[in-house]
This record gives sequence, structure tokens and C-alpha cells, in this order.
Amino acid sequence: MSRVVERARLMLRRPGAWIDGEDGRAPGDAQVYRLRLGPDRRARINLTLDEAAFRALVVDPGLRGRRNGGWVSRTAPAEKVGPEPGRPGQIEGGRDIMGADGEIITHRANLGESPIAWLARRKDVSGRPWLSAGEVAAGERLRLDAERAASGPSLTMRWDALPRAGGGSSARVEPNDRAISASARVDAALAAVSPRVRAMVIAICLNSSSLQLAETSLGLRRRQGKTLLKQGLQALAEHYGIG
Repeated sequence: MSRVVERARLMLRRPGAWIDGEDGRAPGDAQVYRLRLGPDRRARINLTLDEAAFRALVVDPGLRGRRNGGWVSRTAPAEKVGPEPGRPGQIEGGRDIMGADGEIITHRANLGESPIAWLARRKDVSGRPWLSAGEVAAGERLRLDAERAASGPSLTMRWDALPRAGGGSSARVEPNDRAISASARVDAALAAVSPRVRAMVIAICLNSSSLQLAETSLGLRRRQGKTLLKQGLQALAEHYGIG
């Protein structure tokens, strides 16, 4: 059994390798597992495993469920759902944003993932994630609250024109408890971000702009927007108590 297990461990390191447990066996027959290197059950069976071998693989390297059935190694890259890395815009649709006059308008946007989720996969020169988990969570929390606020009836918001201290809320809403609460949370979160970086946070988290487009529209130098956005997300994470 050890030779089969070692061979299976080596094969599970290959991209696309997975174990299929659906074998159509008759009642009473021993469970049989099939290791395949192709994407589905039409792929050739590369190795057959019995229950003992399968249990050994559960221990090392460890197995996790596969989206379309079966198991893959825990060390295998996560299955991609939505756009490919580096290619936002593959799932096109509309997203509500604030227009220059404060009215909600719809513009084309990538619905497969948010700009923050896309940026979360970027690495720095050392190969480390450019954004921390706390910064990503804070940006997504702000985005979701903004979407909840925009779902209210006849809701008009100007988060790019937050009042100074003591000025009251900049959001004008018709009664809708859920939208009002979300709008208040957005106001409070953006107020916790310094005015110097707030515009970049709004562009990325609320208006779903790409980093390059946000830099251009705000008149920033290339890569300056990354610095400002990270500072803003750090302030948001501190405000939310994340990370």
C-alpha cells in the first residue's frame, strides 16, 4: 500500500489532480477511489485506491472537497470562481454609484469580483500580499455597506462631499431602516479616513473604479494611488477594529 500511497501523493501535486469516489459499485462491494488528472469523470483513471490508501491521503497531504465532487489535495490552489486573476471585467453588469450631482447612476462594472478582491491577489516585490487580510476585510465591509445604503428607496448620497466635524450627515434618505443604518455606517467609516486619502477609498471601494482609472481621475502620479489606498484601508481597519 505504501508504494501506491506515495505515488498518489506525487500525482496529487500536479495541477488538476483529484480523487473521484463515485464508482457505481454494487451494494456490499468495497469502496474504490480513482485518481484522475483530467478535469472531469471522462478523464482517464490514472490510479485506483482502496479505502486504506484513501485514509492515508486524508492524513497526508490532507484532502478537501472539490466544487464538482471528489477531493483534491489541501495544498492544491483554490479553484477559481469568476474572472481570471489580472483580468477584471469578464463578468460584466451594472453597479450603482454616486454621480457628480449626488444622484445614483448605474455604470458598467465587473460583477465577478470587487476591485478590492482583485487587488488582494497582488503581491509586493518580496512576493507577499500587497494588502493585509484586515485591510481587505475593511474595504469589502465598506463596499457592502454602501451597496446596502444604495438599495434604499429614492436614496441620494454624496460621500465625496462629507461634512466637516459637527456638520451632520451628508446622506439624504427616505425612511428605510436598513438603508439608513448602512448609510450612517458608511458616513462614520469615511469620517475616520483622513481627507487626503478619502477620495481614493471612495473611488475604489464605493465607485468600483480600477486603481489606474482612479489615479487618472484624481490627478495622481502612477503608484501614488496605491499608497493612498493602503493608508485609507489601514484607517478603515482600525475604525472597524479588524486585523
